[in-house]
Amino acid sequence: MTSPRVPGAAVAAASVTVVFWASAFVGIRAAAPHFSPGSLALGRLLSGSVVLLLFLAVRRQGLPPRAAWPGIVVSGVLWFGLYMVALNWGEELVDAGTAAMIVNVGPALMALLAGWLLDEGFPPRLLAGIAVSFAGTVVVGLSMSGGGRSSVLGVLLCLVAAITYASGVVAQKPALKHASALQATTFGCLIGALACLPFAGQLAHDVAEAPLSATLNVVYLGVFPTAVAFTTWAYALARTTAGRMGSTTYAVPVVVILLSWLVLDEVPGWLALAGGALCLAGVAVSRSRPRVLTEASR
Repeated sequence: MTSPRVPGAAVAAASVTVVFWASAFVGIRAAAPHFSPGSLALGRLLSGSVVLLLFLAVRRQGLPPRAAWPGIVVSGVLWFGLYMVALNWGEELVDAGTAAMIVNVGPALMALLAGWLLDEGFPPRLLAGIAVSFAGTVVVGLSMSGGGRSSVLGVLLCLVAAITYASGVVAQKPALKHASALQATTFGCLIGALACLPFAGQLAHDVAEAPLSATLNVVYLGVFPTAVAFTTWAYALARTTAGRMGSTTYAVPVVVILLSWLVLDEVPGWLALAGGALCLAGVAVSRSRPRVLTEASR
């Protein structure tokens, strides 16, 4: 029995998500010295919410159906809210390599939770692809690591980010049966912003003190890695399984390496390139479909 083919539009949407989420690492790194973890998350979510509400008005889409709200609320609090704060904070305390290795536990957790809670099962090719990609992520993480001792708190925060990321996606998946991708993303982002409102005072202080370039980085994070990329993610997620979508994000470290090369002039080493190749190989394995032999094809 073969798994259903993923539509080309969904693959394209997932690719947009991967590129913009990878670019977020550069934007967060640039803004972090001037914004606290909470204010950075709130600024990003508020910027994203403004853009998403404009999109919603143009598309003339109103409130999601009642059946979609439980998943939207859970994903909004966990993924849009807690995940962003935990990740911003964690990356201040551990090097990028350690953070990448820990946060990329998320797709594996996602596949396990989806197999259990959403009855998606545990396809052998998906599990094999996750294993290969995770190995590649570890290699990339080791290549990026500065070799220093990691903060225990930083490691725990990155683990919280991985858990909330996986849980938020699994919660969002059922909501997409009732709401559009734009509705789920818009109201998830708004709920995340509401959850981060306690950081409003810090955000006002940081905006007043930060250089314009850092503030523009926060706006960029809200418009593209949040408003655009989370919407394209939801669009693709509605058309495939949570486990398969999670496996695509293992391509993020590869794009991060390329962006660092192009934007920051950080030439990747052979270890990083090898790890990136493993990440892509794992994604290819997880998204492949088993061939079924028929009498006509023998």
